[in-house]
Amino acid sequence: MNSELYADVIEAGGLGAASERAAAELGISLVVFSGPEDLADAIRIDTIVPGPRLPLVVYPRADSRGFHVIGRSHDVDIVTGEAPDLREVVEAGAAWAAGTPVQEMRRALPFLLFDPLAEAHEQGPAVAVEARWDQLKELAADTPAFPEFGRLVEVAYAEPRLRGLFPFTSHWTVAFSSCTGRPYRDEIAIAPQHGGRPYIVLRHSNTGLIGEASTVNDAVALALQHLPDSVGPAVAGFTGRPGRSMP
Repeated sequence: MNSELYADVIEAGGLGAASERAAAELGISLVVFSGPEDLADAIRIDTIVPGPRLPLVVYPRADSRGFHVIGRSHDVDIVTGEAPDLREVVEAGAAWAAGTPVQEMRRALPFLLFDPLAEAHEQGPAVAVEARWDQLKELAADTPAFPEFGRLVEVAYAEPRLRGLFPFTSHWTVAFSSCTGRPYRDEIAIAPQHGGRPYIVLRHSNTGLIGEASTVNDAVALALQHLPDSVGPAVAGFTGRPGRSMP
């Protein structure tokens, strides 16, 4: 840990001790223990209520003063952020640990960044999948100049196997993931084309051409033919295989 950037933390005896001292000054109770081994000088702030939230991970930047935070739930990054003031991080840790709803944390702690589907992810993968489909439907409704995209969303959603997967987009291609967290595992993808050109069915969001179809119904049918039988409804978190991210 850089002594010029973190003299106060070093003087306190490390990030854990400094966090506990800041919490005491704020009148906040924290349960702090060592962080993941792959993050130098990291700590974790334990949760104090039952639920899917994992301990909040906190670790210092190396190149400038700042404390990164990562809060995961159902194996998905729900909150992230960075603040130079350790007291702000302690406040975030206490709110996260107590199960404070994301909307309240967003208002009280503006330095935190939240997944757009944070509330849905915390309710489990099925809720997150449905919320993401709702986002795609809204995007389609807001893009009348590209009706092929809207038709693809409509027809794909009508198919139970695709409806159970987590959809994400890359340059308007709709890919279907078997997990809800990044990196996504895209099991099949369909690219709509402007002007009545064929739909393109892909193994992944931008690679692995399977074939073309003149109608969206045929494209969805082709995608289903090549969707592995082992792929079921999307599970929480991520599978570890590199994937693609939504825009």
